[in-house]
Amino acid sequence: MPKLRPIGHEDRLSVVDHLDELRHRLIICGIALVVAFGFCFWQNDRLLDLLNRPLPAPSQTAPNHLGGLTTDTVKEARDLRGMGAALSAISRSSTSTLSPQDQALLALAGHYANNAAESLPQKTPKNVPITIGVGEPFTTSLTVSFYFALLLALPVILYQSYAFIIPALSEHERKVARPIMIAAPLLFVLGVVFTFFVVLPPAVQFLQGYNSDQFNALVQAKPLYSFEVLTMAAIGLAFQMPIGLLGLRQLGIINGSTLTRHWRYATVIIAVIAAAMPGADPVTTGLETAPLVILFIASIFVLKYLDRRDAKRAANELTSMNWRDDHHDDEA
Repeated sequence: MPKLRPIGHEDRLSVVDHLDELRHRLIICGIALVVAFGFCFWQNDRLLDLLNRPLPAPSQTAPNHLGGLTTDTVKEARDLRGMGAALSAISRSSTSTLSPQDQALLALAGHYANNAAESLPQKTPKNVPITIGVGEPFTTSLTVSFYFALLLALPVILYQSYAFIIPALSEHERKVARPIMIAAPLLFVLGVVFTFFVVLPPAVQFLQGYNSDQFNALVQAKPLYSFEVLTMAAIGLAFQMPIGLLGLRQLGIINGSTLTRHWRYATVIIAVIAAAMPGADPVTTGLETAPLVILFIASIFVLKYLDRRDAKRAANELTSMNWRDDHHDDEA
């Protein structure tokens, strides 16, 4: 593949040249995505562990999916092992007044207790989702690996998009575009991280535990991972709200005072957006609404700062213009 040459704002390219450059940049994005996918599929077990973390731990009495295993089962294994050791010790005691036949029976009972303990789980079972299709474990692992590969390759994809579009922008437009290209992926990743650590654990536990005494809740892998990925993507996109508000200000549609005057309407709109995201339960909706309100308030402060800066700059320019006019009149 030939090396891409830098393109300036004043360069004039034909349609074929634009398509050729686009093709090369798409190839670079595809290579980055394939490499990221290979790495993610290699580590798919760790990625699945990450997505399974929001699931609540198995309770003391509730069975672990179809296996019927509980944390009590692990405790029973320890108790049986202790009982078997005690019976074996009594049978071997030199001070025992039991007959040889009774000692043999105690030794046999200890042996059976140890065998029973070994047949039980030796560690607390994990709460993992189920699969019901023959190929579902493989296809689900592929899907999860692709989601994470897309996230890993996102910086390369965004850079190639930026490099393709930037020659068409003027110097002033580039100054505006550069901070957006840096802030957009950072805000998206911040939204994904916030969702994973703050939103998903209580949301999944609430949804799975609701009326748990009335249902035997079996969590299927594909719907669980789809819910988690869609929730992270939706909140990551919602975290782009400050950039959207800055863009509207740049177009002259709103300013800091506009947001302050209409904050009630904005709060209602944010609540509607949060309700439209995956997970319409009150816990998930509340956790999705809170950071958006905080981002809206932060956007008000940013826009007010920019308004004051622009007003000060305009006042300085007006003063400078008046000084030049007065100086010109004096010379005349």
